[in-house]
Amino acid sequence: MKKLSLLFIVFVMGNIFAQNDERVITTAVPFLTIASDARSAGMGDMGVATSTDAFSQQWNPAKFAFADRKMGIGVSYTPYLESIITDIALLNASYFNKIDDQSAFALSVRYFTLGEIELRQFANDPGQLAKPNELSLDGSYSLKLSPSFSMSVGGRYIRSNLRIPQGDNSVDSQAASSFAVDVSGFYRSRERAYNSFDGRWRAGFNFSNLGGKIQYDQGGQENFLPTNLRAGVGFDFILDQDNVIGITTEFNKLLVPTPQDFNNDGVINATDNNEYQKIGFFEGIFQSFNDAPDGFSEELKEFTWALGAEYSYQESFMLRTGYFNESEEKGSRKYFTMGAGFKFKAAQIDLSYLFSTSQVRNPLENTLRFSLTFNLGEEYFND
Repeated sequence: MKKLSLLFIVFVMGNIFAQNDERVITTAVPFLTIASDARSAGMGDMGVATSTDAFSQQWNPAKFAFADRKMGIGVSYTPYLESIITDIALLNASYFNKIDDQSAFALSVRYFTLGEIELRQFANDPGQLAKPNELSLDGSYSLKLSPSFSMSVGGRYIRSNLRIPQGDNSVDSQAASSFAVDVSGFYRSRERAYNSFDGRWRAGFNFSNLGGKIQYDQGGQENFLPTNLRAGVGFDFILDQDNVIGITTEFNKLLVPTPQDFNNDGVINATDNNEYQKIGFFEGIFQSFNDAPDGFSEELKEFTWALGAEYSYQESFMLRTGYFNESEEKGSRKYFTMGAGFKFKAAQIDLSYLFSTSQVRNPLENTLRFSLTFNLGEEYFND
């Protein structure tokens, strides 16, 4: 069997909706950017400026300082490429605990499994099973710096085991790993009275996956992590004590350099890729804002945006919808989402569904996602 890497497979899945454009930005471990909970997925894959929930670790852990309960536990299941294969999925578990009214810590784990792959040299050979997978372990601490604003610092260990195992246990078939840091902030205003309703503003940002490149082969190619800037703003229309409508919009940009034609020969080839590999991750963060070959107009195309809404009745029944948009030249992800949530005492179940509006198939199209949350312990009353 030739020494093949499954890394390409995951790159394709992470960017299966990408057009044949050489300047579409790809990274390693794209599973870190998949919405892992049904609530966020139901609002167009957003969560940096929405209200706090047990899954805030992925989107904006600074929100945990504003949690209304002492602790929360969340588990979720997201089938991937379900229309093609049934054993690829993203699993997530999260836990947060408020230390006091001003601070909280949180832990989470994300596990992306590509199922089982049977390897054969020839048709009559006994099959050898491979189980490629990726894993991240997260921890964060959040603190209120004022009654309306909090910040958080988080750390992440990433392990990516995508190599096909070799009989000789060669070094180049080992799993790759890296560490990353998140820095985030969250603003939530006091409830204010308007003409016919009360309202509350929300805003947030998150610099996520700030860390060194990940390498699958000794002396081989180094791959950027999906270092990312996410920012958003939202408003809660508090119609009465039973009915609340939250509207949120978010913007997102990968802080990863755009692929370049360094030798100006009209194509991006191996020589250009070697030059691209020389860019360090820290340098790449700043370069990502002004390196698009077509200038500012192309830089704007590297931003994605989403708009979402959530209606809550008595905090026990929720309806959600959202829309996500990405430039056709930078991936062409365009889809509507819808979702619902049901809460009974301390438990809440959330569901979401995605409808693609792009000509390119989305790997999560026609997929029903599930999340289960438990909010436990004493109640905190945030202004």
